[in-house]
Amino acid sequence: MAYRNPLTPYLRLTAAQVRSQAQYRFSFVLDLFGQTAVTVLDFLTILVLFRITPVLGGFELHEVLVMSGIAITGFSIADLAVGNVEQLAHYVRTGLLDAMLIRPRRVLPQLLAVDFQLRRIGRVVFAAVVLAVAAAASGVEWTWWRWLLVVTAPLAGAVFFSAVFVITATTMFWWVDSREFSASFTYGGRDFTSYPLTVFGGGFRRLFGYALGFGFVAYHPTLALLGRADPLGAPGWLGWSGPVVASIAALAAGALWRTGLRHYKGTGS
Repeated sequence: MAYRNPLTPYLRLTAAQVRSQAQYRFSFVLDLFGQTAVTVLDFLTILVLFRITPVLGGFELHEVLVMSGIAITGFSIADLAVGNVEQLAHYVRTGLLDAMLIRPRRVLPQLLAVDFQLRRIGRVVFAAVVLAVAAAASGVEWTWWRWLLVVTAPLAGAVFFSAVFVITATTMFWWVDSREFSASFTYGGRDFTSYPLTVFGGGFRRLFGYALGFGFVAYHPTLALLGRADPLGAPGWLGWSGPVVASIAALAAGALWRTGLRHYKGTGS
């Protein structure tokens, strides 16, 4: 069957997954609350830290909540949209990836749509609410560019984390048992971006914050949003560099994914 819109078959496959999950409403609601609880615990961890200290790396509670709100909202959107790429190892082992390869459709969208998990949307909603409340409590003057930044920063973060998901999952073409390695960059990256760069050591900060780009997800946008100078001395315009860094990461992810597919030889079964 030919489709005028190339996205139609993937949207239909995603819709079928949503309908199948909605068939068991009580189970779906439990899963939804369970997934949301994970994000609640992320923010509760921050509140526990501020029970011990009034500042964290030179930042107050509402400032860190804005930072973590941007980071976790972006990560949660990416996890909802492309988190299923982590299942690549399963598809390689079972040979299901071979079935996708022979279909006249792109492999990556198939992989993302075939097991779309709508229950993860609770994470997105809760993180976005925390971001909105923390930003409102920050006391800044809400100009048009601050409104623009508070919207674009989580979206750029979502693109960046989506690229990280794809890049780390692509290693499974060569190293099937690499899920723990991948998680250190995906979920580890989420935790890293949820806190100020000032709490990390110099070498670790330079590697993850700047060389790998995680510092541009939430730390620098938060500084720009709150009108704060960087305690580390970085220029203020870095607060707007998130979309650029995310675009570079997306291009790198696409190139690596295509390389992985070219080198994939099948299960041999």
